[in-house]
Amino acid sequence: MNKYDVAIIGGGILGTAISYWLSTIPNLKTCVIEKESSVAQHASSRNTGVIHSPFYLDPQKKKTIARSAAVSRSLWKEFSISGNIPWMECGTLEVAMDDSQHKILEKYIQWGAQNGIPEDALRLMDSSEVSKKEPNVRCISGIYCSQDVSTDYGMMTRALHDHSKSNNVAFLFDHKMTGIKNTGDLLELQFFNNPSVECKFVLNCAGGSSLEIAKMFGLAKDYSSLHFRGEYWIAEKQYENLVNTNVYSVAKFTNFPFLDPHWIKRANGTTEIGPNAVPVANPETYSGYVGNISDVVSKLGEILSGSSKKLLVNPEFLSLISKEWKSSLSKTAMVNRVKQFIPKISPDFFVKRGTSGIRTPIISKRGEFLSEILEIDGNDSFHILNYNSPGATGAPAYSALIVKKLQEKGILNLKNMRQSFWNFDKTVEQINI
Repeated sequence: MNKYDVAIIGGGILGTAISYWLSTIPNLKTCVIEKESSVAQHASSRNTGVIHSPFYLDPQKKKTIARSAAVSRSLWKEFSISGNIPWMECGTLEVAMDDSQHKILEKYIQWGAQNGIPEDALRLMDSSEVSKKEPNVRCISGIYCSQDVSTDYGMMTRALHDHSKSNNVAFLFDHKMTGIKNTGDLLELQFFNNPSVECKFVLNCAGGSSLEIAKMFGLAKDYSSLHFRGEYWIAEKQYENLVNTNVYSVAKFTNFPFLDPHWIKRANGTTEIGPNAVPVANPETYSGYVGNISDVVSKLGEILSGSSKKLLVNPEFLSLISKEWKSSLSKTAMVNRVKQFIPKISPDFFVKRGTSGIRTPIISKRGEFLSEILEIDGNDSFHILNYNSPGATGAPAYSALIVKKLQEKGILNLKNMRQSFWNFDKTVEQINI
C-alpha cells in the first residue's frame, strides 16, 4: 500500500496549485487524488477564463477570496508569460442600466480600492464615455477595469501539474473515493476499483464534490449544496468583434451568488454570451436536465431533508430560477438578456453552444448561500468548501495561504523550501494585509 505524508483530494486548479507549493518542501511525500484521467476536467477548464479584478466583491463578506484574486493577478501573469499561456488584456466593463445600479457601481469603486486594485485601473464612466469606448454598448454608466485578462485556466492547471510532478508529487488518476478508515497513526483512503492509499493528512479540494468528501469524514453535517449549470452561446465570427471588451451588467438578484449573462472575449479569439444558472442533479450534468436517475433521487432527498429545502419557499429564489430555466430552454431568452446592453445582437448571431460549466454553492442550515470560502478542520484533515468564482483567479495566493495555515497548525514544516517561480513569503504577506 502506498503511503504519503499529505494526500490532496481534487486535481482542479486549487488542489494542483497547493500541490505545487507542497512540492517545494523537502522530504514531504505528497499525492494528488483525482477521480478523472487528468487534472482540470471540470470547473477548472469549464469557465470563462477571465482573470477577475475583485472590485465587485464586498471586502468584508468576501475578504479572503477578494484579496486572493487581487494578489494572484501578478502571479498568474508571471506564470503565463514564462509558460507561453494565453494572456489577453481585454479589460472589463460593468454596466448599470438604471439609477439604482449606478449607485452599486459607485460602491464597487470603493470596494475596488479596499480590495487592493490600483486606482488607475478602475474608472467610473457616464453613458457617453462608455459609448465612446464601446459604441455598441448602451447603459447609463459603467465601470471600466483595465486589469481584467482572458486566459486559459485549464492550460494553467496542466502546467502546474507538470511542475509538481517534476518535483516528485504523485498524481493518482482514475481514483474515485468511496470511503475512509482511521487505522491509528494513518488514514486509509479507499477507492472504487483501485488499491487503498495511506496518508498522515488529507486536504479536501474536491470542488463540486468537496461537501460529499467532508461528510465522509463526519464533517459539515449542517450544510447542503446545490449544483447550477452555466450555459453559453458562441458568436458567429462576423459578429464577435461588435464589442472588444468583456461586458457584465450589475446582477439583479444580489442575495444569490449568480451573475446575469454577459459578453465574454475568450483567449482563443471567440466571443460568447452567458451564463445562466440552471439547477442540475450533480456537478457533472453538462447537458440535459435529468442525468443519472439515482443522482436525481439522491439530490432530491438531500434537498428535502437538508437546509436547501428552505430555498423552495423563498420567492426571490424561485423567481431567479424561473428566469434561469427560461434562458436555458430558449436561446432567444438568453440573447434578450444581453441585448439590454448590446442592442445590436440578435439570436441568429449565435448558432453553436459554448462550453457549459457547473458551480456548487454551499447552503447554510438557515437556508442561505454562503458568501465566503468555508474551511473546516478535521482530525488529520482540512476541507475547503464553497470555493467558487473568482476561485481560479485567486488560486496561487489562496493556496499559499492554506499552506501557511497548515504550518501554523504544526502540520507542515516550511523550513528550507526550494526556490519557486513564485515567492511564498511575499505572497502570504500580501494576502494577509
